[in-house]
Amino acid sequence: MFELSGKVAVVTGASSGLGADAARAYAEQGAKVALLARREEKLHDVVAEINKTRKHAIAVQCDVSDENSVKAAVEKVLAQYHTIDILLNNAGIAIPGSVESLTAEQWDLAMNTNVKGAFLMSKYIVPIMKEQKYGKIVNIASVNAVLGDKAPAMVRHVYNTSKSAVVGLTIGMAASLAQFGITVNALGPALFESEMTENTLFKHEQFLNMYNSICPASRPGKRGELNGPILFLSSDASSYVNGQLLLVDGGISIV
Repeated sequence: MFELSGKVAVVTGASSGLGADAARAYAEQGAKVALLARREEKLHDVVAEINKTRKHAIAVQCDVSDENSVKAAVEKVLAQYHTIDILLNNAGIAIPGSVESLTAEQWDLAMNTNVKGAFLMSKYIVPIMKEQKYGKIVNIASVNAVLGDKAPAMVRHVYNTSKSAVVGLTIGMAASLAQFGITVNALGPALFESEMTENTLFKHEQFLNMYNSICPASRPGKRGELNGPILFLSSDASSYVNGQLLLVDGGISIV
């Protein structure tokens, strides 16, 4: 049910962490994968690793907040693979700070990456999916789309806002695109081990102890634990799942 042979997947923010893990997971299930990131050179190791296993992947430079860059990236994917079946909008940035401390530039950077990026990628890929009457779009939101934080180390007001907007975009797209054979869903990870968090949140021992004491799983998410939910929402196993936010959070949202 999770098999993706013959499918083409596009992954943004694929140079490291959860995006790179997802690209590997897609390839393992038989998909051809286009890995997108602002710095193409950072993609080459992951692409080489995938291609070494007789799978197929390409690296494509793309700044998801820039429309011309997105358009050129999609054209490059089509030139190589001729179609796109799966879009994983994973590119994102988490800027700490409250409304009092954030600058307008920081606000715009986060909103442009997290929300505008998903919008632009969808803008240029949805028509392809419509034409073939099939598509799977998975947007990476966050548990912080529905939960706030009191702890000073975790106050991220623009992150809350942008990830809530991603959920709203997911719902709107899901309602109007289902008639074309396209499903749109979102994933809401809680704290996960990744390159983005290892030098920030994972450096705060007091915060980690607090997180572990609150979370029913008593730990953060591990690398690879998001792959199953991503594959579920990207495959025909989720053919009747649409417009949903699936929280992958060790249960922290229920306490």
